[in-house]
Amino acid sequence: MNCAVKIIFITTLVACMLSCTNTKKDQSNNKETENKPVTAKDILGKPDYLAISYGGYRTKTREDQPTVQQLKDDLKILSAMGIKILRTYNVQLPHAGNVLKAITELKQEQEGFEMYVMLGAWIDCKNAWTELPPDHNIESEQNEGEIERAVKLVNTYPDIVKVLAIGNEAMVKWAESYYVQPGVILKWVRHVQNLKSTGQLPEDLWITSSDDFSSWGGGDPIYHTADLNSLIQEVDYISMHTYPYHNTHYNPEFWRVPEEEQSLGEVEKINAAMKRSLQFAQNQYDSVVSYMKSIGVDKPVHIGETGWATVSNGHYGSKGSMATDEYKQGLYYNQIREWTNKAGISCFYFEAFNEPWKDAHNPKGSENHFGLFTKSGHAKYALWPHVDSGIFNGLTRDGKKIKKTYGGNIDSLMNHVHTPPLKNVEMSH
Repeated sequence: MNCAVKIIFITTLVACMLSCTNTKKDQSNNKETENKPVTAKDILGKPDYLAISYGGYRTKTREDQPTVQQLKDDLKILSAMGIKILRTYNVQLPHAGNVLKAITELKQEQEGFEMYVMLGAWIDCKNAWTELPPDHNIESEQNEGEIERAVKLVNTYPDIVKVLAIGNEAMVKWAESYYVQPGVILKWVRHVQNLKSTGQLPEDLWITSSDDFSSWGGGDPIYHTADLNSLIQEVDYISMHTYPYHNTHYNPEFWRVPEEEQSLGEVEKINAAMKRSLQFAQNQYDSVVSYMKSIGVDKPVHIGETGWATVSNGHYGSKGSMATDEYKQGLYYNQIREWTNKAGISCFYFEAFNEPWKDAHNPKGSENHFGLFTKSGHAKYALWPHVDSGIFNGLTRDGKKIKKTYGGNIDSLMNHVHTPPLKNVEMSH
């Protein structure tokens, strides 16, 4: 073998060895990536990981817990539309544990099934939900047990529970039945953060509290306290709520049709009002970010709740703000998803399915009708394109196929749609 051939041979051999080594490294890296646990940081704010609030209750009482099979059927439906993160609200009832069990079974039954949970621990003040007057300066004796149960579930399902939320709208003062002072939330957040630091909870678990935008400093200065500032320092991210829907009654300036739009057609007026509704939510989000940064903190802010009801016989119905119908919900859902996906914000949309227990004595109360699906599994207007695409084929809710509301007839739907009031006209109360 002459020198030139020998050099070429050696060069080729070395290149091959390097290539093989690099291939093995790449394969090893791929395996490491595949085996690496998914964390909250990996999934929050990612458009491929859509989030939603989920209960799944079918009747007027939570004593009727959905079965694990019913939960699995629901989760298959949500998974088909790209939902990969669920939010639950308490561990007082079997529900959250059953959801985690349902996800575990689906992961075993369906290769590639992926679903994670933001687990909620409910926090109350003393005497909440009793005949005694609530004491908002003292916490409920039940809170300790709630935290213990939540910690146990996190440790039982560390591959699924990626966020632990201490309290739901537990600090906002309009929650008159049960709200607590920020110091109570701060106490329990510090407790679970300590469990993380001492190895008693997964180190990559993210801790937050999920509350109204005002509770996070975005509204009334009455909330701007030392304990709130400390809480913002302690949580891994802020989970804030924004509801333009409710504000169509309580703060309707943005909602009513301004004079310069009163010559528009009815649908154009509605579309313009829904754009202002999105701006309202964006402004509340920005107000929380601004307050957080004003105290020298810079961390993620995600939306723990926002939504739009489709039925109301109260403040938001045809004799009130006229905000309620499937057309407006569809516009809001699409707009909020488009904004948050582009902005890198997780949005736990409220909610997946209608839940009739929320206002059990008033079937047409708005709280029962925030779902993107009806109780019987009909897809509301926001999801009609999903039905058309066929992603729900073969999926059922309580044995019923997923079909469109109104039989998919847009004219029938629009017969139930009302234009927002004009600015110079008083709304009924």
